[in-house]
Amino acid sequence: MARSVTYSVVPRRNPSEKGTPPKYYAQAQARGDVRIREMSERIQSSCTVNKADVYAVLVALEDVITDALKGGEIVRLGDLGTLQIGISSKGAVTEEDYDVSLITKARINFRPGVALSGMLTTLSYAKVP
Repeated sequence: MARSVTYSVVPRRNPSEKGTPPKYYAQAQARGDVRIREMSERIQSSCTVNKADVYAVLVALEDVITDALKGGEIVRLGDLGTLQIGISSKGAVTEEDYDVSLITKARINFRPGVALSGMLTTLSYAKVP
């Protein structure tokens, strides 16, 4: 089975140009999801490590990544990419006036590495209703 990204075509209006007709754009459609158990099975089929060991490593990886991000570390996943905490805040007039209560939101920033960025250049697409 050929692997391709599925998409549908949806109308969207430009909110700054009221009264103009919508234009049509592609919107990616997910085919489902892949959970840790299925990833374990897929990885097992491509190497000599058994499913239980792969599952244990993936669960431990989740814990290690979470702890590292909580500690303010950058998590580098080789050619997959990098994870890092980013924050948004309100401004203060002076540095002395700044207080942690001005931080409004934290998020996880992901920067894809060469493996994922390279994959994007070779995608194929299939339209779905």
